[in-house]
Amino acid sequence: MENFVVSARKYRPLGFEEVVGQEHITTTLKNAIDNNKLAQALLFCGPRGVGKTTCARIVARMINGFEERAEVNSLNIFELDAASNNGVDDIRNLTEQVRYPPQFGKFKVYIIDEVHMLTTQAFNAFLKTLEEPPPYAIFILATTEKHKVIPTILSRCQIFDFNRIQVSDISRQLKKVADREKIKVEEEALHLIAQKADGALRDALSIFDLMVTFSSGNEVTFKNVLNNLHILDHDYYFKVVDGMLSENHAQPLLLLDEILKKGFDGHNFIVGLSEHLRNLLVAQDARTVDLMDVPESTRKKYLEQAATATPSLLLSWLNIANQCDLNYKGSKNQRLLVELALMKMAHVNSVLKANGTAPVQEGLKKNEPVTNTPAVESNAAPASAEAIETVNLVAKVVKEPIAKTADERNKPRTTINLSNLLKGKVKEETVKPVVAPEKENKPVKESELIRVWNEFAELRKTQVAEYHLLKQAFTFSNNVISLTLTNPVEEPLLHTIKSDLLTYLRDNLNNDLIQLDYHFTQFETKRVAYTNKEKFEALVQKNPSLKKLQEKFGLDPEF
Repeated sequence: MENFVVSARKYRPLGFEEVVGQEHITTTLKNAIDNNKLAQALLFCGPRGVGKTTCARIVARMINGFEERAEVNSLNIFELDAASNNGVDDIRNLTEQVRYPPQFGKFKVYIIDEVHMLTTQAFNAFLKTLEEPPPYAIFILATTEKHKVIPTILSRCQIFDFNRIQVSDISRQLKKVADREKIKVEEEALHLIAQKADGALRDALSIFDLMVTFSSGNEVTFKNVLNNLHILDHDYYFKVVDGMLSENHAQPLLLLDEILKKGFDGHNFIVGLSEHLRNLLVAQDARTVDLMDVPESTRKKYLEQAATATPSLLLSWLNIANQCDLNYKGSKNQRLLVELALMKMAHVNSVLKANGTAPVQEGLKKNEPVTNTPAVESNAAPASAEAIETVNLVAKVVKEPIAKTADERNKPRTTINLSNLLKGKVKEETVKPVVAPEKENKPVKESELIRVWNEFAELRKTQVAEYHLLKQAFTFSNNVISLTLTNPVEEPLLHTIKSDLLTYLRDNLNNDLIQLDYHFTQFETKRVAYTNKEKFEALVQKNPSLKKLQEKFGLDPEF
């Protein structure tokens, strides 16, 4: 049996033209090599599996004119894994090798992978060599965490930032590999693998090898990828939305039960549903359709379903799904939380009808433009305010207000009877806004202020630090209390009790204009001599003759 070589190694790029999704990097490096303007210290940064080490090897071969598998490569190209060789001794050994010129070719190339794993001492030992390398040495550093590389190293390198590879680019590369290996694949399967790889081509090739091994007959299908990677099919979300559009909460609940029985997590379902609703929303505008990162066949399904719902309805659903996502981890009955969200979504349309906003159009033909026709023409909300009104209405059902315009604060409020919600009835009650009477701010006597202040201090007597702080001296002028602090440690303690203190004073003295300020007392810190040199200087101040004695005999006060 022949030794199996994984696709990530077998199809590693041999030239810049084969590197996927990093054209801004490969073009710059190729031009630098062609024009003999390549820097001697390069830093390749970016996520895993995007081609950093591959590009470093291509650079090393191109500047020396080596072929891919030439035997002389090992004499000129050195690779160091900084994850396991991160000490000072390892860097010193490397700098010792740099002193000797290459026996073959023009340059010695040192590729240091995961350079952020070097210790601070190792970085410092590397600084001088990196700043002034011999003319035949090229250093290429690679890292996934640029923020962990010390600034003195960054300033000595020419930095190249690698991007995450687009899903479409990964999918095309997987198709090329499948064609070379004569493997039958479905476009949706490759797209799903590319999404799962999260921008890393190496991860995508590894998953592809796994799918080929799993599948029988050298065929990678969408169904097999779903089952093997444990990913929820998009069709479930389309069916859930169809059920909510028909105002039937039973269908979404049955689909959720089926999903949970297959071993999927409820949180993953609600996150996936949010992404589905987002795609439906962007599919309603030709300018934002490209924001959907889905295969062409799935895109058509989104366009068809997006034509059956209004933007305001989708926005309301997104709000409910988002609230469910935020509250999921803190819920003790997580399944019920998801089910409640689905039931609210299914009956949002009836609430919209009762409120007089535009309902979902019934009997719409596929791909027909959606027009928002008010249910009651005389009470129809303006088109510009439709989204805000809808979200506010749903928020009242969820008991979480979302948005409110400035003009609405003084309008009568509408309350919703939740018991009649599922029956499609909404009871409206007009409540007049309550205006709080303005408080008359009375002048404050200093004696009254001291009395109320001491009362508050007694309430805080159990907290020794706070009680001690409140016993500090203070002055009062023009409704401003100026408290004297004895040390900086008391400042954060004052900020902790400031709100309660002002509330207590204003309520008991009938004056909302009272403010609190503070300042520190003047104090001097006595410096203590610790080192031998500091002790010697302290003695010299007392007896200047010691300075002459030190100079005459050449004494060193450090010893």
